[in-house]
Amino acid sequence: MYDEKSKHLEISVWDRDMTGKDDFMGRVVIDLSKIEKEKTHELTEQLEDGAGSIKLLLTISGTSGTETVTDLANYTPNWKDRDEIVYSYGIAKSLTNFKDVGWLQVKVIKAQGLSAADLGGKSDPFCVLQLTNDRLQTQTEYKTLNPEWQKVFTL
Repeated sequence: MYDEKSKHLEISVWDRDMTGKDDFMGRVVIDLSKIEKEKTHELTEQLEDGAGSIKLLLTISGTSGTETVTDLANYTPNWKDRDEIVYSYGIAKSLTNFKDVGWLQVKVIKAQGLSAADLGGKSDPFCVLQLTNDRLQTQTEYKTLNPEWQKVFTL
């Protein structure tokens, strides 16, 4: 559950190693206080130290939601459910449950131009999202420098 105290979303990219420790490839921190609510933002963010870029869609809503992970290929928004949630957490009911503050939805689309971390000149990247104590990750895409994860995360 996203709350107003969670101001920074950290997105990091790692190379999966079959033996030993996974290799850090790069990261970006997004200041959520600067993101307009109730609007979907298409972001292409450069990873630190020129390690490549990551493309995502980010939405912050003031209504309640549940934590989910979905493949973007299978994702279809249900507007009826969303309208019911908006009504349930509208101004008339805003003081009934202080824990239901809102949700953050991040659609991790792809990364581009990642550095090679394996001997064959490729990497096995996966992406990790961290927001306070929540940590979610994509699947690993093997032998690529331009992974396409197509995942939807709702916190």
